[in-house]
Amino acid sequence: MNHYSPLISASVTLLLTLILTLSRHGTFEEIDETLPAGPVPRTGGIALMAGIMSGWVLLFSFWAWWIVLPVLGLFVLSLVGDVRGLPQRVRLAGHFIAALIVLAGAGVSWVWMLPVLIYIVWMSNLYKLMDGSDGMAGGMALAGFSFYGIAGLMGGNEAFAMLNFTVGAAALGFLYHNWHPAKVFLGDAGAIPLGFLAAAFGVWGWKQGYWPIWFPVLVFSPFVVDATLTALGRARKKEKFSGSHRRHYFERLLEMGWSPRGVVLAEGVLMILAGVSALTGLGMDARGQGNLLAWWGAVYLGLSMWIDHLWQRRQETTDAV
Repeated sequence: MNHYSPLISASVTLLLTLILTLSRHGTFEEIDETLPAGPVPRTGGIALMAGIMSGWVLLFSFWAWWIVLPVLGLFVLSLVGDVRGLPQRVRLAGHFIAALIVLAGAGVSWVWMLPVLIYIVWMSNLYKLMDGSDGMAGGMALAGFSFYGIAGLMGGNEAFAMLNFTVGAAALGFLYHNWHPAKVFLGDAGAIPLGFLAAAFGVWGWKQGYWPIWFPVLVFSPFVVDATLTALGRARKKEKFSGSHRRHYFERLLEMGWSPRGVVLAEGVLMILAGVSALTGLGMDARGQGNLLAWWGAVYLGLSMWIDHLWQRRQETTDAV
């Protein structure tokens, strides 16, 4: 077992991100006014994927083809979309094909096929929704894949753990330049494959018996909840998902005066607490796990209601002025 893969992954990502940032070469996009101002390169995904694959080369014998092949396909598809532009239906078709490959490779039974398919496609797009706030996507990946790796070690599979630690290390290398004020963002070429890996490794660990099906959802829950509630709110109001909005809770906190560092640190603390409790839940019986999930449901309900209340008061004050 080669234990240098995370170090190589972090180093390659850090170096390539620096080069891309200094060269200012790649796709650019105006960031929303609640986030860092001015055009910021969205080429970090190229460095991230190069870093991941550089580290994974040392773990070649432990690759799962049904994860590596679709993630490379999503990277190419998303990179073309970043550079040339692709219709949304073409992108989504690629996401569903990648998800179907995971279902077949992991041997997911027909009973679970539809919910797991939706889960993989949704997670694949989750990072895209969060890529735009300083340190958010990088911090989420660092914490989430690290908890995957720890759970893999607890399950006795060091190779599986190292594959996850390598992704987390690449996220750390990217985070150095993505921390506030961000000099680079992932772009679809990094966000889509990273979200796919979060889902695919979650399914892999579940099928191998390292964790129950709720574990990966709870590990990434601060961001899953935010993005899901945002999507449901926009669907209820029949708004276009590609349009400008202020529905993400982290965006609302920013607009209400929180600093970008404060928001990502708060989200990071929440994710660490969720990850630690998820690891603790692995040793609980079914009743204990149910109580754990119910407790976290209450936490997120309370947090969402609190932010919604503050946001409503702010809107009323603004309208009054």
